[in-house]
Amino acid sequence: MQVSDFDFELPEHLIAKKPLQQRDASRLLCLASSDDAIVDAMIRDLPALVKPGDLWVLNDTRVIPARLVGVKPSGGKVEVLLLEPAGENHIWLAWGKSNKPLKPGTVVNFSDEFSAEVLSRDGKNIEVLLRADDVAAAIEVHGHMPLPPYIDRPDSEEDKERYQTVFARHAGAVAAPTAGLHLTAELMAAMQDAGASFAHVTLHVGPGTFQPVQVDDVDSHVMHEEAYIVPAETAAQVNLAKAEGRRVVAVGTTSLRTLEAASAGGELKAGAGRTSIFIYPGYHFQIVDALLTNFHLPKSTLIMLVAALAGRDRVLAAYAHAREEEYRFYSYGDAMFVPRRCES
Repeated sequence: MQVSDFDFELPEHLIAKKPLQQRDASRLLCLASSDDAIVDAMIRDLPALVKPGDLWVLNDTRVIPARLVGVKPSGGKVEVLLLEPAGENHIWLAWGKSNKPLKPGTVVNFSDEFSAEVLSRDGKNIEVLLRADDVAAAIEVHGHMPLPPYIDRPDSEEDKERYQTVFARHAGAVAAPTAGLHLTAELMAAMQDAGASFAHVTLHVGPGTFQPVQVDDVDSHVMHEEAYIVPAETAAQVNLAKAEGRRVVAVGTTSLRTLEAASAGGELKAGAGRTSIFIYPGYHFQIVDALLTNFHLPKSTLIMLVAALAGRDRVLAAYAHAREEEYRFYSYGDAMFVPRRCES
């Protein structure tokens, strides 16, 4: 299977650069589980898609303003993208970007009271020691929301709220679980009235989600690794739903990857872990029966994941339909509802 098998053309004007004024105003393309039917709907129609007893699983990670812009003592501009803590005492793994490679010992100043010292470097990967009276507060004050590279504009005050789900709880992501951006408290209440219940997992989304696949053969690709937590309550809810034959619906590819990574023999295991699970056509799903997801980059691991659930030809046909109907693509774009394809 070749990466080029998941390629498609996308006009630039279909890439959503800003969010809609209302979260639940996005469009929703719905696939069927047993045929090739495509239905154009709205996110506000989600309650009609609920089957009584559905368990919808949300990723409650919270995006941190992880992009820091500073200067070296020489005056050279530096960007540091925080990835995850590397231990205690405010040491972080990060990506560094400057006109010259950042050497160990380099100090980057983000303000008079907030700086980072480069401890080590491996390519663009660096380890930094953050210094401030209150490091967490300094990141919130001086950091920028890490918008995806295809949103080629500076972040704004609006992004601090809109590039965050309404149920975000646990800080640590450097990219939003974007399918969840569409949901509001009112919409979720209407889904509950229709018979859905909700559970939470946490997967701290890393920047690798936007990285292009660098190989030609799908089997040769190595996924980035991310940290996740499955609460005991969520494991119990999911396992009961599976035992009773009720649907488990993943809200977003990150929720889906967490559920599948933490499962063994069809049972979800509670606890913390790290995953580099790569899901592409041929994968046998253990937990997830349906997926709510945005539209993804060509040749990306995420469109491969959706194709694993619904079939490559059907997904590419749906994407062609979405382009013809001018759906909005990517993080701030519209969404798809994708049931797992019924086996014949």
